[in-house]
Amino acid sequence: MPMTYWKVRPYVLTAGRTRTRQPLLVHTLVSVPYYDAVFASGLLPEARSLYEHARRARSVAELSAVCGMSLGVTRVVVDDLAATDRLMIHTDAHLLDFRLLERLRDGLRKLA
Repeated sequence: MPMTYWKVRPYVLTAGRTRTRQPLLVHTLVSVPYYDAVFASGLLPEARSLYEHARRARSVAELSAVCGMSLGVTRVVVDDLAATDRLMIHTDAHLLDFRLLERLRDGLRKLA
């Protein structure tokens, strides 16, 4: 019998937390330095989606949009994955990709 996954409530994903260990702005870039399929298979579907979409550098806002999670939940899940060293948070300003910022801007315009 195939497994059925239901979307869990945001407070389950974040264990009720709303704060992160470090500031994660909407334009903060994150990426997966070394993808681990075994690790991914053990994650909740929402966290796994975020982990898999971060295989290439994306902003927190972009991950939120492509994964269909609220920005607050995305920040906490990103922070949790970063705490396990499975996700890298890029804090250097020189890593800013203007194409990414343009995609972010265009995506935000579509939401309006």
